[in-house]
Amino acid sequence: MNQDNNWYFYEPNNQTKLKPIPQFKTAPQDNQKNEVLNVIHIANNALATNSGGDINVVKVNDNIVAIVPFIDTKDLATAPTPNAPTKRDIWRQQKMNVYRYLIFSGLLISLAIHSMIRYGSGYNISNLLIQKANAENIKSQVPSVAANTSQAPTPDWSRIKFNNMKFSEGGSVEFPNIKNPGMKEKRVWSAGQSLGDVMELGDFQDTEFKIENLNLDNISKITGVNLDNYNLSDLQLLDWQSLPELVTAIPELSNLSPDAVPPIADFLNKLSIPSVGSTIGELVQNNPELKDIELGEYIDLNQYKITSIPGIDKTQLNQFANWQNTTIAKVPGLSEVPFNQFPGIPVPDMALVGKVDIVLREVENGRWKSISGSYQEGFNVPCYNKQCAHIEVAGSDNLTGAAWMSGKYQQVKGGFGILGALNGGKEPTGRHPFGKAFKQVLWEPNEARGSITSNMYFRICKRGGFIDLGCSPYFIGPVPFFEYREKDPIILGTPLTVPKKAVQVQP
Repeated sequence: MNQDNNWYFYEPNNQTKLKPIPQFKTAPQDNQKNEVLNVIHIANNALATNSGGDINVVKVNDNIVAIVPFIDTKDLATAPTPNAPTKRDIWRQQKMNVYRYLIFSGLLISLAIHSMIRYGSGYNISNLLIQKANAENIKSQVPSVAANTSQAPTPDWSRIKFNNMKFSEGGSVEFPNIKNPGMKEKRVWSAGQSLGDVMELGDFQDTEFKIENLNLDNISKITGVNLDNYNLSDLQLLDWQSLPELVTAIPELSNLSPDAVPPIADFLNKLSIPSVGSTIGELVQNNPELKDIELGEYIDLNQYKITSIPGIDKTQLNQFANWQNTTIAKVPGLSEVPFNQFPGIPVPDMALVGKVDIVLREVENGRWKSISGSYQEGFNVPCYNKQCAHIEVAGSDNLTGAAWMSGKYQQVKGGFGILGALNGGKEPTGRHPFGKAFKQVLWEPNEARGSITSNMYFRICKRGGFIDLGCSPYFIGPVPFFEYREKDPIILGTPLTVPKKAVQVQP
């Protein structure tokens, strides 16, 4: 210590004089004298010198990890009483307690939400599809194949519409060069696009839905749409109707004067066909050339309200010519009709319900105990392509070990008729527990999580009408469907046979 009552420290190597460290004095207390706090320099063995002997030095080695304060018990009796906390201190502590409570509550809420996502609605189609199968119905339909079958997820058709089903990937396909009124040259879809913008009425002709039996009045009552807000152009099928075809679909038009139906009057005027004193039916009969002339060729359908044609709202969609080629979204309100409001409601085939036993990724090979495939190739298509991702199912002695292959890694034969050649005649392997409207395809396995996603795949059909073109393979997709985890029940449907021995594969 120097005369100025300050401590000075020196670097051990060069003895450089550093900033002085002043003495510290405690605030005077009643009946107490001032005290001086001496500064002690703590150093390891690197501090080799104690210049001048005027520095209090405590040498420590590298193993010392902490130095804590020490109070001699003999001083406790005379130690000053700490000051009482101020109102500011109390307020600050209360504020911190509130923050801690909010953080803890947020953590609990986050855990609860995570649990709901994992266990309550952990299926990829999210809240649109989750509905636990009715236990009583299952008991009467399902043999004792799997435990806990009442928890098998089934689509909640009341919440599913064409408009809220979205493609997760894009694609396209070109059609054969066939003349068919209203038939498009290609089908194109993109990620995020709705199913209603891509699929057509004919694609669901051979399914349980029976969409074609609806009429515009049915649809408006189900969805609440006002037909007065739509034009004739909003009903796509009118574009390729001829006048005779329109009269066939709506017979009451035959007895009306053309002037009572402005679109028809303008159509006849564009063709320079006199209409005074004749009914629409008489004009059709006397002008056979009208059968080859489409309405959309001569009048702008956007200029007329859809209600300008009497009786059109009461006419079933399948009464119009080539109705199959109509895009779902081009029927006013149809994309907003819940699936459970269709004339036919798809019923899950719950004759057989299994349990996801184990999820295996694509490194698997030589899986012959298959229960997946297609209508054309059967549902026991084995996998020998060294990319045999699949789930093994359980539920009975016969079912245990059976494999439902991932359609991401295995393609099978699909489709029939002329359209059967689309997509090279191939579709992803899978099953049809929910009917012919779509195919359920297992997709991306995750061994670590013990889970696998699934998708819906749809097909293109042109049955009846101008010419029967058959149906394409199920390759229009993917649309995300359920996600399954190990021990989850899964609806298998029928037909279901489990191979007893390895299937011979044709070279």
